[in-house]
Amino acid sequence: MAALPFTILIFGGTGAIGKHITDAIVSAGASPGHTISLFTSEATASSPAKAALLSSWKSQGLRVVTGDVNNADDVSRAYEGVDVVVSCLGRNALTVQIELIKLAEQSGSVKWFFPSEYGTDIEYDATSKDEKPHQHKLQVREFIRNNIKKLQCTYLVTGPYIDMYLSRLPGFEAIGGYDVRSRKAVVIGSGNDAVGFTSMPDVGKLLVAALRNPDHAMGRALKVQSFVTTPLEIAREFEKQTGEGWTIEHTSNQELRELEIRLWNDGIPLATAATLRRIWAEGGTLYEKTDNEKLGLAPGDMEPLAKVVGRAISEAGK
Repeated sequence: MAALPFTILIFGGTGAIGKHITDAIVSAGASPGHTISLFTSEATASSPAKAALLSSWKSQGLRVVTGDVNNADDVSRAYEGVDVVVSCLGRNALTVQIELIKLAEQSGSVKWFFPSEYGTDIEYDATSKDEKPHQHKLQVREFIRNNIKKLQCTYLVTGPYIDMYLSRLPGFEAIGGYDVRSRKAVVIGSGNDAVGFTSMPDVGKLLVAALRNPDHAMGRALKVQSFVTTPLEIAREFEKQTGEGWTIEHTSNQELRELEIRLWNDGIPLATAATLRRIWAEGGTLYEKTDNEKLGLAPGDMEPLAKVVGRAISEAGK
């Protein structure tokens, strides 16, 4: 497939989802006359923990640009000659994007910006605006609507990452998850309610697909997914691949709501996870049709549940 016809700058590209997005973009490559760059801090660029990752990408042509994401001069210099900006900033840095978007609008070259929207649909229905984990992303969208005139912005809305959904949270197992070592799962409600998921590698694949299809992607909120399944179907796949029966426990929707409220009241960060898992269990990831097809991706192009579960079992070493 042809290389990407853009000069691209990535923010947050070594983070949890950023490394998958960066890897997909770097693997796609830039066409002649274009480059792919990663903006990062000096500390990250020189970090031993990131050295192998950055070295691998550099060997494939990635340029590393160091600077302070909060310094307008550093960002403006990095924007010179850039067509597309892809933000992968994490939840704690989402509002930093307001200034990044403002500077992109003012730049002489940036035409297309992907804010860090990967995850739960923050405008799924009328109740979405009141959900606490959505507030910073909603601020970014509001700024774009009210202030941005030239820049095209695309929101890649992926729903929950299946890779993270599988993990059980120590001390907060009632939120749900799957423990390969103990062969135990905790599911929300009956376990038969469908949830739309995207694997983390597929987030990168979907982002590249959006870049390859600007006519369908520019200026839109794209609803994309790897597959739809249920918590019990996930448990059955674990049973199939481990060759053993699993213990399955249930947290009722009401119990999850009560836990969610307690966590927020006590100021415990996992309150965010509780809210998101409640939204997913209530159907906030389901669509009559996704935008995968418009981006040229068929169901067979996405990672299936079996592959994700197999990876989880392999990583658990069991």
